[in-house]
This record gives sequence, C-alpha cells and structure tokens, in this order.
Amino acid sequence: MSDHPGTTVPSSAAWQPPSARERLALMRRTRTVAMVGASTNPARPSYFVASYLRSSSPFEVYFVNPRATELLGQPVYPSLAALPVVPDMVDVFRRADDLPEVLADAVAVGARAVWFQLGLWREDVARDAEAAGLDVVMDRCLKIEHARFHGGLHLAGFDTGVISSRRTLR
Repeated sequence: MSDHPGTTVPSSAAWQPPSARERLALMRRTRTVAMVGASTNPARPSYFVASYLRSSSPFEVYFVNPRATELLGQPVYPSLAALPVVPDMVDVFRRADDLPEVLADAVAVGARAVWFQLGLWREDVARDAEAAGLDVVMDRCLKIEHARFHGGLHLAGFDTGVISSRRTLR
C-alpha cells in the first residue's frame, strides 16, 4: 500500500514509489514544469492544477496539448519538442496507454523527471524512465503534493488558515 490515502500500490509491485522526502526534494529542485495533456476545459482536473501551479507554486509552467493554442493567458505548445525550454519535470495528464510515448518524448527533450497524475500507474514505464535517468512519481497529483508540503492543504483539501507548530520535512 502507498502512503497516500485512496491510492493502492499493488503489493507485488517491483517498482517502489519515492518517499515523501524524495518527492519534496524533487519539487524543490524543479524550476520548470511541462503539463502534457493540459486542458482548456475548466471542468477538467488538469485545468484546476494548471491554475493552481501558475498562481501558487514557484514553478514556471508550460502547457502541452496539440488541440489548444492558449490556456490561462499562456501559449499552449503542440509537443514537448516545441517548448522554448527544456522542462525539469513533465507532469502527465494522459491515459495510461499513452505513457510510453510521453516518456519517450520527455527523454528526447532532456527532462529530468516525469510525474504521472492520479490514476496513472505503469511499472514498466517507471522502470524505463529510471533506466533513462529520470526521477519518477506515479499516481499522485503535483498540486496536492505541493500544497501538502507548503501548508496549503488540510484533510478536507483546502487551506484552513490555521497556523501549526508541526515541523516541515527537510
């Protein structure tokens, strides 16, 4: 089982997800994030995550979707190769069947990490990513994890404004 409520990591899993400390370290060394599968539909999770990352995170965020041209006032690029920068992290909102192709594109552009959103779990892709030298996170939301480590997430999923004496992970 994973340490994320509601997420089930198969007990026979050969690939082990990064710990909370490792995920925090990954986020701390990330400056640029490319969101593959970013949607212009406000009802889609990727739109909400895009909005949060642009307004509440230190990341420089780029959007990738071949069917869109603009999102939240920013250009949307048709592919990772079309980005004006090499992203540190590729945050993926695509079907599990698309992950090998997304990984190949991430490796080709020189990304250092792939982050597969909630519901995406492909051990073969994770092993391939690690073999290519990339950090891998699967079945987690970058927005939730960022908020979790930066005081913006309560058990109910929102910032309560309560100041806590809990120490942050280092």
